[in-house]
Amino acid sequence: MELTKIRGISSAREADFNKLGIFDTADLMRFFPRAYIDLREKQLLKYAYHNDMVLTGGKIITPPQVRYFRRGRGGMVKAYCEQEGFTFAVVWYNMPYVASRLKIGEEYLFYGRVRAEGLETSLTNPSFEPIEKNLRLKGIVPQYKIKGSLSQKSVRDSARLAVDIEKPKSIIPFNLQQKYALSDLYAAYRDIHNPPDMSRKKLAADRIAIEEYFALISAFKVIKGDSAQVRINRYACTATELLEFIVKRFPFEFTDGQKKAVNEIYADMTGSSVMNRLMQGDVGSGKTAVATCALFIALKSGFQAAMLAPTEVLAVQNYNLLKNIFPEYNVALLTGSMSVKEKKQVKSDLKDGKIRLLCGTHALLSEDVEFSNLSLCVCDEQQRFGVSQRSALLNKGITPDVLVMSATPIPRTLSLIFYGDLDITTITDKPQDRLPVQTNVVPREKYADMLKFIEKEVAAGRQAYFVCPKIEGDEEGETMSVIELFEELKNRFPNIPLGLLHGKMKDKEKAAVMNDFKDKKTKILVSTTVIEVGVDVPDASVMVIYGAERFGLSGLHQLRGRVGRSDIKSYCFLLAGRTAGDSLERLKIMQSTTDGFKISEYDYKLRGSGDFMGERQSGKFMSDLGALDYSTEAIFLAKKISDETFETGGDISEIKRVAIKKYEKLKNISMN
Repeated sequence: MELTKIRGISSAREADFNKLGIFDTADLMRFFPRAYIDLREKQLLKYAYHNDMVLTGGKIITPPQVRYFRRGRGGMVKAYCEQEGFTFAVVWYNMPYVASRLKIGEEYLFYGRVRAEGLETSLTNPSFEPIEKNLRLKGIVPQYKIKGSLSQKSVRDSARLAVDIEKPKSIIPFNLQQKYALSDLYAAYRDIHNPPDMSRKKLAADRIAIEEYFALISAFKVIKGDSAQVRINRYACTATELLEFIVKRFPFEFTDGQKKAVNEIYADMTGSSVMNRLMQGDVGSGKTAVATCALFIALKSGFQAAMLAPTEVLAVQNYNLLKNIFPEYNVALLTGSMSVKEKKQVKSDLKDGKIRLLCGTHALLSEDVEFSNLSLCVCDEQQRFGVSQRSALLNKGITPDVLVMSATPIPRTLSLIFYGDLDITTITDKPQDRLPVQTNVVPREKYADMLKFIEKEVAAGRQAYFVCPKIEGDEEGETMSVIELFEELKNRFPNIPLGLLHGKMKDKEKAAVMNDFKDKKTKILVSTTVIEVGVDVPDASVMVIYGAERFGLSGLHQLRGRVGRSDIKSYCFLLAGRTAGDSLERLKIMQSTTDGFKISEYDYKLRGSGDFMGERQSGKFMSDLGALDYSTEAIFLAKKISDETFETGGDISEIKRVAIKKYEKLKNISMN
């Protein structure tokens, strides 16, 4: 059903929903909350830390003062409150009407971000209402990703209406729903958008995950069943000088894991069937070196190869690396920021076979990019690409070999579910010369000490990353934005050159910022998670992550992997607000291990696979399942039910129809 059929959604709001990938009520029903705020208990403000989001109470003790800026353009409302002998300020910017709603002597509930600066504690732009009414600020309130004119309230109301319109029904056979005591799917969607308590929310997340993974796993079964035969390798490779290549061009000995991976890839590429392989390994395990061996096999056999990266920063990095490793071959780069003339020349040389190895971003997927004899496609950080994007690259050649790489470790049993159509190579060891990164969860009272330490590291010639999960502030103000942090650090470090990097910048701007950081023209890089994959700056020794509780452990591990990439002692500092005990325990796990596979296992046990996928990677993966906090058991139960469904031999035509429809939707959406 069209979005505009929902009360309150105008054409302008529909456009903002479209920007979030929501085009109808089915999409909106599956637009799951990214977080939940528990407004059932108040906090004492004197125990809150800077940047915490709190629900608290207080009595107005001074008349609200309104101060205007720039001749009436914008202003500030400020009043003081008292709470059990503790005085704090409440401040609103550009909201002068608030002053008329506050009365001296009355008690109010406030929900907002704490600012603890100097001797004064304040709440910035808090929501509020009289305590005696307490109509809105209560219960468990879902929070969504929003854009443009959308507000949290408008999305909440619209999502609930979408559920009632869609009234989702399960495609799992009724006898299996009964056998495994599965709750009503319609009720689960209602609970996920309006949970009466956190236990019901958790049950709803698991029920929805079971349904979605049942459809995905069933789709893989149908697709594999429809495949009549294994694809024949039209470009079987013949290179035999691989060992000599490794010895001459790498200044280190491969680990046992790398050697095993190279042998598996060589057997695939010289065999009669097309390679379709996933190579996964922890940060710093040497996947790129192994992929380079695969490229050599293709190039030495007389064929072309392509390496696809999710960002221009990573594509350029790959290009520079491979150009040095393969000086005897014509290596080229193709990205969206190149001029029309440059792109035209690259495409012409590629079609004529003059270019043997092409590195690039999504620009490689354009219809007018033609290869002469493409035999190998390598997808770097493959979790950033959708199935259709990989398929578009494969269509550039006649049954080319495929090697996709991921630095997000997944236990093998789950790999078989997530990547049911791929053979899997796992590198579990790391080069011995890498020092483990020292990781600390930093309490707010130690924040100033941390900054002093970083200042000393920079003075010693090191570099540092500061990472925020958001580009700009939003109406909740839950976490400091990267722009706010950049301004704060400029004041804190006036003599240190800083760089700012985020996803809204143009590719050329991003490249310039990263080059300045690599060339040490800037010593501190303030960034969003755009630096989480592939970026390699050996002198960077410090990683600071704000709002660390908002990331899954695997996401934190990826960010931590940007430091410790040389023999320099490196550090990772995790900053979080006053979070629940389990969140703090989850962060402390980062202090106990640097093993990505162990971390992914912890992630499953503590927060489920939904958190493993992580907010930063969820995008639209299987109807935005990445935003759900569901358990690993839900995935395995979905597989078990799917296996039983296909083993019975009953009518599965409807399951096939829905499963393939979901799979086709997945093919058109990347995981980021």
